[in-house]
Amino acid sequence: MNSMTAARSTSPADRPQLGLRERKKIKTREAIRDATYALIKEQGYDATTIDQIAERAEVSPSTVFRYFPTKEDIVLTDEYDPILMEELRARPADEPWPQTVRHVMREAVRTGIEEDPEVARIRTRLLVDVPAVRSRMMESMSVTGRMFATAISERTGLDPDSLEVRVYTMSLIGGLMETSMFWAEHGHRGDFPDLLDRALDILQNGLPVQNH
Repeated sequence: MNSMTAARSTSPADRPQLGLRERKKIKTREAIRDATYALIKEQGYDATTIDQIAERAEVSPSTVFRYFPTKEDIVLTDEYDPILMEELRARPADEPWPQTVRHVMREAVRTGIEEDPEVARIRTRLLVDVPAVRSRMMESMSVTGRMFATAISERTGLDPDSLEVRVYTMSLIGGLMETSMFWAEHGHRGDFPDLLDRALDILQNGLPVQNH
């Protein structure tokens, strides 16, 4: 779910059930992402080119494009959606759905921020500063939304294409995006998981009532 990760102490490619070919693909994607973030830190996003990324990652430009159709995709995609789906499906069947969602969303944040806070700050800042990144994020949200809709359907028996499920899933994903931007706009002050809890409280309970 675009969980704000790059260089990691534990890579998805290290997961034993993955085949050699898939592990190599993940390692290549990680090398491209790591090269991209290094260049962005050195010279900024706009000045970073695909040719530079390819040279730094020691791959060809065509390989970069094969893994990432656009430069924006490099900073928006990660390997963790399948892991989060596993986490979602592993939760107790009788656990209240809001509690399950909170656990899984917090796991996404923990994975993406605690393991590499510097990259998390760069990614969220790019969402605010670079319209192309923000636009591409909006496009990618529909893919993650379909993934979550499938998981919700499995858990609740609701039709994944129903209006209710579609609105709920996109509200979750949009809420995560807005929380990420809010965090960046305020200088990355405060604890991101706490901000996420606030966002989930709003989705679960509605806007707080102001007494006048």
